[in-house]
Amino acid sequence: MSYTELAEKITSWNFSPRDPQLFRLLDEVSREENEDGRGLLSCIVVHKVGDMEPGTGFYDLAVQLGRSGDKLDLWVNELHKVHAVWEREKLRRGL
Repeated sequence: MSYTELAEKITSWNFSPRDPQLFRLLDEVSREENEDGRGLLSCIVVHKVGDMEPGTGFYDLAVQLGRSGDKLDLWVNELHKVHAVWEREKLRRGL
């Protein structure tokens, strides 16, 4: 999902795709998800054009939380973790 798509889906607040408050929200959600063992959920939010990767905030947070490796490895590892967690959750709920 792109930052633009995410900003459009949030209806309780008016965010632009480059809004610092949107980035703070992503940081907070990722920190909480990480504390609960579900990985950095913000890994699924990417640039709409160009590298199609998360922004620098994702990578900075990953390093702050002890992840290591090059950017691509950090991102792919978190994607795998997040997808596995939510796939198990879907199966648990019978979805």
